[in-house]
Amino acid sequence: FVPMLSLELCERTALAEAVTTDTRLAVLRTPMAEPAVAPASLMETAVMETAVEAAEVEATDVEMADSEEVEVAADGEEAEVEAEVAAENRHTESTSAEPAVANLPGVKAAAAENGTIEHFSIKHGAIGPNQIEHGAIEHRKTTPAAAAVRSHRFKRPSMRRLILLGCIVLGMRIFVGEASVVPTASMEGTILVGDHLFMDKLLYGPEIPLVHWRLPAIRKVHRGDIIVFRYPKDPSETFLKRVAAVGGDSLEIRGGALYVNSLPVKEPYAVHNLPVYSARESWGPILVPEGKLFVMGDNRDNSSDSRDWGFVPLDNVIGEPIFVYWSYDAPTSRWLDENLGHKISFYASIAGNFFSHTRWNRTGTLL
Repeated sequence: FVPMLSLELCERTALAEAVTTDTRLAVLRTPMAEPAVAPASLMETAVMETAVEAAEVEATDVEMADSEEVEVAADGEEAEVEAEVAAENRHTESTSAEPAVANLPGVKAAAAENGTIEHFSIKHGAIGPNQIEHGAIEHRKTTPAAAAVRSHRFKRPSMRRLILLGCIVLGMRIFVGEASVVPTASMEGTILVGDHLFMDKLLYGPEIPLVHWRLPAIRKVHRGDIIVFRYPKDPSETFLKRVAAVGGDSLEIRGGALYVNSLPVKEPYAVHNLPVYSARESWGPILVPEGKLFVMGDNRDNSSDSRDWGFVPLDNVIGEPIFVYWSYDAPTSRWLDENLGHKISFYASIAGNFFSHTRWNRTGTLL
C-alpha cells in the first residue's frame, strides 16, 4: 500500500509541475507575440492616416486653385496664360513632394493590405497603387496646345496696342506730315498730275483739331517756297502753289516777267504757253499786306491763283511738300471724278497698269 501511495503522489506532483510549466510557457508566449503584431499595426495605421490626410489636403488645395484659375481666366487671355503657368508650378511642387509621402515606411504595405490609399489626386492625373509600389510618378509635360496659347498672347495684338498704334498714326498725320496727291496741272513743270507727295507740317505750326489752336511755327515762309494752304474762298479745299511775294512786298508782272520791289525775279521753273502780252502776263503793281502771301502756279497760263482770288493769309498755310514718293500717269478728270463707280473703276485700272503707268523716274524727287 505504501509503495502505491508514494507512486500516486509522485504522479500527481509531476502532473502539477507539467501544468505549471505549460501555464508559464503560455504566459511567456503571449507577451512575446503581442509586441510583434500590435506595434506594427499601430505604426501602419498612423502612417496610412497621415498619407490620407496629406492627399485630402492636396485635393482641397487643388480645388481651391482651380476655382481661383476660373476667376482669373475671366480677366482675359493673358490672365489665362498666367494661370496656366501657375498651375504648372504647383504641379511641379506636388509631384516633388508626393514621392516622399509614398515612400514612408509602411505606406506601401498599408495601401496594398487595406486598399485605403488608392491614389493621390493631382490636377492633371493620378498616382495609383502600382505607381506607389514602383515609386513611379509621371510628370506632366507641356502640351502643344499650351505652347500655342503662350505664343498666341504675343502674336495677337491686343486692343490696347491697336489703340496706341492708331494714336501714333493720327498724331503723325496731324502734327508731323501727311501724304497727298496732286490732281491738277497748275504746277506742271515742277509737279506733275498724279504725283503723290509727302508734306511736312511740323515746321509751319500745325493746328490742333477741335480747338483750332496753332502751335508756334518753326520756319517762316519765304519767296519762292512751294506751300500747301487752305483755299481762302473754301477752307475745305487744299491748294498747292509757289510764293511770289510776302507781306510788305510790291509786286508787278510786265511782259510775262515778275518784278518784286521793282527788281526782276529769275523764274526758271515758270512755264509760258500763251502769248506774252496777254492780260494775265501784265498785272500790277500791287502792295502785299502784312500777314498775307501772293501765290502763283508754275504753269502760269493754266493756274487759278492770287491773280484771280487774291491773297492767302499766313494762318492758312498747312505745310510744304518734301518729296515725291510715287507718281502715276493719269489725267486730271480721273483724279477729280467723285462718282463712286468711276472711282472703283479707276482704282482697278491702277492695279492693272501699276508698272506700266508709274513714272519710276519721279520716285524720290525732292521739291
